[in-house]
Amino acid sequence: MFRAHWWAAVAVVARQLGDLETAEDAVQEACAAALAQWPADGGPESPRGWLIGTARHKALDRVRREQRRADKEADAVREEAPPPPAGGWAAGTDDELALIFTCCHPALDPAARVGLTLRAVCGLTTAQIAAAFLVPEPTMAQRLVRAKRKIRQAGIAFKVPGPADLPARLGAVLRVVYLVFTEGHLASRGDALVRGDLCDQAIRLARALAALLPGEPEVTGLLALLLLTDARREARLTPDGEPVLLADQDRGRWDRALICEGEALVEQALRRNRPGPYQIQAAIAACHSGAVTAADTDWREIALLYGELIRYEPTPMVEANRAVAVAMSEGPAAGLVILDTVGADARLARWPQLHIARAELLRRLGRRAEAITAYQTAIALEPPAPERAYLARRMREW
Repeated sequence: MFRAHWWAAVAVVARQLGDLETAEDAVQEACAAALAQWPADGGPESPRGWLIGTARHKALDRVRREQRRADKEADAVREEAPPPPAGGWAAGTDDELALIFTCCHPALDPAARVGLTLRAVCGLTTAQIAAAFLVPEPTMAQRLVRAKRKIRQAGIAFKVPGPADLPARLGAVLRVVYLVFTEGHLASRGDALVRGDLCDQAIRLARALAALLPGEPEVTGLLALLLLTDARREARLTPDGEPVLLADQDRGRWDRALICEGEALVEQALRRNRPGPYQIQAAIAACHSGAVTAADTDWREIALLYGELIRYEPTPMVEANRAVAVAMSEGPAAGLVILDTVGADARLARWPQLHIARAELLRRLGRRAEAITAYQTAIALEPPAPERAYLARRMREW
C-alpha cells in the first residue's frame, strides 16, 4: 500500500506546501502513524487520502513548531488543493508531473536535478539511479545530498513553474520519465527483471506530459517510444521470469493496440521536422514492431538510426547499442570491434549489458573461453536474479 501511494502523497503535499523535504518527512511520519493505527482499526477506505491528510497536518505541526514558512500555513491547512498556476496547468493536472517540473530546477546541475527528481518524486533508490548514470552508489548519494543542500542554502524557490519556465526544464523532465521506464523495462537489480509498476508510472507521466505539451515532437516521440517498447512486455519473460531474446519472442503476444498507437505517434512527431533523440529511438522501436518476424527486421536501418542518435547523445551506451545492430547486419565480428572499442570507457565496466552483448557475439564467433569470461563478468555485477539464472544457463548449454 505504501509502495502504491507514498510518492503520490509526497507529490500532493509538496505541491501544496512548496517544500519537498518537509513533505517527505511528513509523509514518512504519516506512514509510521498508519503502521500503528491500521492493524488495530483497519485500513481507511482511501489510503492515499488518509496519508495526504495526515501528512498535511503533521507538516503544519512542524511548521508551527519550527516557526518557519509562516506564509505557507494558510495554504497548508486548506482541505482542498490550491488552484493551479494561471495559464500553465489545467485543473486535474498530474501532481507527480507538476512536482517533476518543480524539482528539475535549472539552477541545479543537469545530472543532479534528474537524480534528485528520480529519488524524491519517482521513488527510485539511490542504487537504481547510480546504475542509470553508470556511477558508484556513494557517488550518486553525494550528488543528491549536494543538490538538496544547494536548494536549501541558495533559497531556490520550490514552486510549480509557469508556462514560460517549462522549456528550460523539459529536457530534464523527459530524461526523468525515460529513466523511470528504463528501470521498469529492464531492472538494474532485484528479484524481477521487469517492473511493470514503473513502466505504467512512466507511461502515465508521458501521457500527462503529451497532454500538457501536445506540440512538442520530443514529448510525442518519448510517448511513442515507451508504448512501442512496452508493447512487448508480455512476451519478454518465460513463466519462470527469465528473459526471452527479441528474436525468440512470440510476436503474437505483442500488444497490437499499443503498437498502432505508438507508430502513429512516431509519424506525427517526425512530420514536425524537429528531430531529437526520443523520436529517433521511437523510430528504432518502430523498426522492431513493424517486422512480422525476427528475420524481417531491418538491422541496417536500425544501425543507421543509432548512428544518427549518436549525434544527439554521444554516449558509450548508444555506441554499444549500435554495435549490436551492426553485428546483426554485418556479422558478429564487426559488432565486436565496436563493442571492444567502447568497452575501454571505464563507465561501461559496471554495465552488465555490455558484457552480455560481448558474450553473445563471442559465442556466435565460437570463442568459448572468452564468452564464458564475459558471462561471468556480467553475473558478478549482480543484475536481477532472473537474468543471472539465464546467463548461468547459457554457459551450461554451451
